[in-house]
Amino acid sequence: MSSTELPMVAEAVIASIKPGILGDEAVQILRSLFPDTLILAALDLVDRDSVIKYTAPWGRSHYEVLGSTATYVVFPRLSSSPTPVTSTYCTCPAFTYAVLISDSHLMCKHVLATRLAEQMTRCLTRPISKDDLASIIVRQNLG
Repeated sequence: MSSTELPMVAEAVIASIKPGILGDEAVQILRSLFPDTLILAALDLVDRDSVIKYTAPWGRSHYEVLGSTATYVVFPRLSSSPTPVTSTYCTCPAFTYAVLISDSHLMCKHVLATRLAEQMTRCLTRPISKDDLASIIVRQNLG
């Protein structure tokens, strides 16, 4: 499978997950695309309700994922890429290294957790004002 097809396959698999249900077939396909450790870590974040979706008054959303050592921000659809997988950015060091620098992974556990939580309707959803959004961005840049 080419590197351009992989994100589209991953997106199709994630999009096929029914709200509230992660079936065995979807898990097996995910295992063919991602390391087991990544899948387990992402599912653990979803199970612990660690994915928070913030929605701004103008309709734009971003996510915070409460990790074991820090909170990371996931920005979906930053570019005009045809798939959400390739247009997403996470503030964690693993995303920078494994996705952006070494190109060894399609996404980090935080991005996978946000995609799974969104698809399974397991995100904690909160509205956010422009001032709150600015403070989150400043906190991430200073942290």
